[in-house]
Amino acid sequence: MRHQKAHRKLGRTTEHRLSMLRNLATSLINARDERLVTTLPKAKELRPFVERVITLSKRAHALTGDEAAARGVHLRRQAAVFFHAGNRQQSPSTGRRSAPRAERTAGVAAVKRLFEELGERYKDRPGGYTRIIKLGRRVGDNAELAIIELVDNANERGAAAKSEKRGKTKAAGKASTRASKSGEAAGGRRGGRKADKTFEKEETTRARGKGKTPEPKDADKAGKGGRRSKKTESTAAEKDTD
Repeated sequence: MRHQKAHRKLGRTTEHRLSMLRNLATSLINARDERLVTTLPKAKELRPFVERVITLSKRAHALTGDEAAARGVHLRRQAAVFFHAGNRQQSPSTGRRSAPRAERTAGVAAVKRLFEELGERYKDRPGGYTRIIKLGRRVGDNAELAIIELVDNANERGAAAKSEKRGKTKAAGKASTRASKSGEAAGGRRGGRKADKTFEKEETTRARGKGKTPEPKDADKAGKGGRRSKKTESTAAEKDTD
C-alpha cells in the first residue's frame, strides 16, 4: 500500500517543507532570468507547487462577466496562500502614525507579477509552465543538481528572435545571389561583373576599337607583322635584285 507516498519529504517537517517551497517559488517567480538552480528532488517537488499557482493566475485572466472582479480577488487570495504573507498589518517602522511603512515582502511582489504578467503569458498554454534541466552531481556532497525555469522566458524569446532574424538574413542573401546569377545569365550590368567586358558581342567590341583584328584567310602566306616579317620581306627583295 502506498501510504504516505504522496510526495517527497525532503528530510523536513511539514512546516519546514512548505516554508522552503514557498521561498523557492518566490525566488523563481521574482528571478530576473526566471530560473533557479537547486537539487533535483527539490526541483521536482517545486514544479507542481508553482504550476498550481500559475493556473490560478491564468484563470483570473480568463474571467468575464459582472462577477469577474470579485472572482479575481478570490483567486488572488487563493494564490497568496502559496507564498509568505505580506506586511500589511505591520506597524510603522518608526512607531509613528504618519511615518511610511516598510516595503512589501517578496511574496507580495511574486503574487503581483503572477497576476499581471505570467497569467497573461500562459493564458493559451494548457499546463507545463516549467522545465527541469539536469546539471550533474555537486562536488561537495555528490547531490544531483538541476535547473528549474519558466518556459517562454526572456532568454528563450530573445534566442528565438535572433534565430528568426538570422534566417531572414540568410534568405535575403540567397535571394540576392539568385538574382545576381540570373543577371549574369541575361548579360545585364547587375550580374556582378561588367557586361561590356564579359558578355559583349564581338562586333560591338571591334566597333569600339578594342577587339581582336580578324586574321587573314591565307595565314601561311601573310606575315604576322613585327621585325621578323619586315626582315623576311627585305631579304626576298634583295634576292630578286640579284
